[in-house]
Amino acid sequence: MDFQELLRSESYDFIRRNERLGDRIMLLGLGGSHAYGTSSAGSDVDFRGITLNLPSDLIGLTEFEQYVDDKTDTVIYSFNKMVKLLLECNPNTCEILGLDDDQYLIKSPLGQELIDNAGIFLSLRAVKSFGRYANDQLRRLQNALARDKLPQADREKHIMNSVKSAIEEFNRRNRGEGLDLSDFRLTLDKSADPDMDAEIFADATLHHYPLRRFSDLAGQIRGVLREYDKLTGRNKKKDDNHLNKHAMHLVRLLLMARDIVEKRRIITHRAEDLPVLLAIRRGDYMLSDGTYSGDFYALVDEYERKLDEAVRRTSLPEEPDMAAVGRFVERINYYAVTGRLGSS
Repeated sequence: MDFQELLRSESYDFIRRNERLGDRIMLLGLGGSHAYGTSSAGSDVDFRGITLNLPSDLIGLTEFEQYVDDKTDTVIYSFNKMVKLLLECNPNTCEILGLDDDQYLIKSPLGQELIDNAGIFLSLRAVKSFGRYANDQLRRLQNALARDKLPQADREKHIMNSVKSAIEEFNRRNRGEGLDLSDFRLTLDKSADPDMDAEIFADATLHHYPLRRFSDLAGQIRGVLREYDKLTGRNKKKDDNHLNKHAMHLVRLLLMARDIVEKRRIITHRAEDLPVLLAIRRGDYMLSDGTYSGDFYALVDEYERKLDEAVRRTSLPEEPDMAAVGRFVERINYYAVTGRLGSS
């Protein structure tokens, strides 16, 4: 596919006409399976990008985080928003700094500077962020398999463990604000519902807890339950394809995390890993009953072990180089406001 020709089409006129985009775009590149190299004939085209903030965002009253065009599945982040995501090593966004040269459709000199300075954003936060996303993929996989293969009471226990993981992650993110839901307890007990042998029950004592924050947790719990129930009335071929994509992305995330820790590089296009990734996506590790072979779980265990070894040996800092990040952000935003580059 000629992505440059696609970009020139009428569907992408918003990129040329919107005052926040156009020649303010620093980077625009491929996202999703086309970026990883795992695309198939029917794969969607995703473009991801970064654009300079307007002066009014930086010294005025306007605010801007991202531009989303649902029709073309294009997301373009403001530079300041992207910096925050890069500092957290967010897997879905930092991958834009690890594309091959020919996977960029737009790359300004400032965009090249950002790519060249990718290392100042990297830290061991990547282990947590990539690991969290990998665990999410594994949970989706296990939830779907558990729903199809286990007795109802065992399925309910599996869901409970997934919800507990979501609560633990919620606590981890909010602990710095003095918020903790450690008293939120889940138990499995006999259900009054005649269609269920067992059911999950919750016990919690909250005192002066922010309602909106509690709503955030409730949303995460709903997400776990929705993910588990999503494939009701399942089309086996379609659902197996989804499961194999989850399995593939689980492995891809572990491989990308290891590159960051071991090589201090973001490598989005997984050229060297394509044989194993495409084998997983094809279903080579899925058994005839819809479960996964021991070889797949052994592969995941091996990649996790190698990531742990890389963490023990790495010189990657615990936290990003905030002084260097600060200087770089000031340089870029000085240009965004004045049209002139400050000192590097």
